[in-house]
Amino acid sequence: MGAGGYRGLLTELWWAGVEAVQGRSAVGRHLERTDPVRPDSVLAVGKAACSMAAGVQDRFGIGIPTLVITKDGHGTDLPGAEVIESSHPIPDERSVAAGRRAVEAVRSCKPGDDLMVLVSGGASALVEWPVDGVTLADIADATDRLLGSGADIAHINEARRALSRIKGGGLLTRFEGRHVTVLAISDVRGDDIEVIGSGIGVTPAEIDSETHIVASNNHARDAVAAAAEQRGYSVLNNREHLYGDVEVVASRLGLALSDAAGGIHIFGGEPTLELPPNPGRGGRNQHLAVRLSRELVGHDRSTLALVAGTDGSDGPTLDAGGWAGARFWSDAAEPFLAAADAGTYLDQTGGLFTTGPTGTNVMDLVVAVTQEE
Repeated sequence: MGAGGYRGLLTELWWAGVEAVQGRSAVGRHLERTDPVRPDSVLAVGKAACSMAAGVQDRFGIGIPTLVITKDGHGTDLPGAEVIESSHPIPDERSVAAGRRAVEAVRSCKPGDDLMVLVSGGASALVEWPVDGVTLADIADATDRLLGSGADIAHINEARRALSRIKGGGLLTRFEGRHVTVLAISDVRGDDIEVIGSGIGVTPAEIDSETHIVASNNHARDAVAAAAEQRGYSVLNNREHLYGDVEVVASRLGLALSDAAGGIHIFGGEPTLELPPNPGRGGRNQHLAVRLSRELVGHDRSTLALVAGTDGSDGPTLDAGGWAGARFWSDAAEPFLAAADAGTYLDQTGGLFTTGPTGTNVMDLVVAVTQEE
């Protein structure tokens, strides 16, 4: 079977990784394992907020006051919950309104109350309250500049924390209840709660609290590996090293995949992409897919790779990523790459991968198959 026939396999493996870290299942597994007390209120913020809140409802029912703030198009019907859709990746007036509503929810906790905070990637833009002397326009401009500069998420979120009253632990300084439990899905390298959502889930030292990472890129990659082995495939790579400039990452992956023995390769992380003025359609995964295709030309034409963001969106697009392989490359792609317009090229070549919102966000996954000649 040619590598083109492996699209179904790689799609199944990618989804095996994503489903293992979906908010509902990840929160559900954690609550079953730890058996915590029933919270008095729930605050969920991020791309996976609805899915995570659903996991809490599965465990405790629908009677808990719950505020959910998520990205446009990521909202779902949650009985009894207040669901707000906000702006991402650039904050707008809705982000400020959502930030104020989050502060109100925290302040409404009474002495003796237990609050459960559910945090996932995307929270940085979804809720905002600028510090004195800083406007929303200042934050939006800084965010847009940083996103296009090729800076990594840790640097971007460090800058966001300095401009916000509620990032970096500021939100939970308003808590006057008994205990805070923070459950987080990590979309950052090292799974640092101070970086996830720009530290929206950080609790001040004087507050009785606990923090748990319930899902990460590592969990997703291991689930892909288990699914591949169950199907009888050898797993040759399982690494989290999709870090650095996308051009460097593409070269690194090309070396790992070219002329490799037959089997499954899994990579995770989040590369960076410096954008030109007025970028076209696409995101880092679509760019990486096209660039990796070029790397595979002249090597092993039986290699096929799926490159996609686990949240189901790549950059400001509705596509998760794209397919990579020597057959997808032509010199006609060069101007598309230069214009950060990889999505248009992939659309023209049948290489786009589209899923819709997935209910999680643990950075990106590359799942590839190489065949013996």
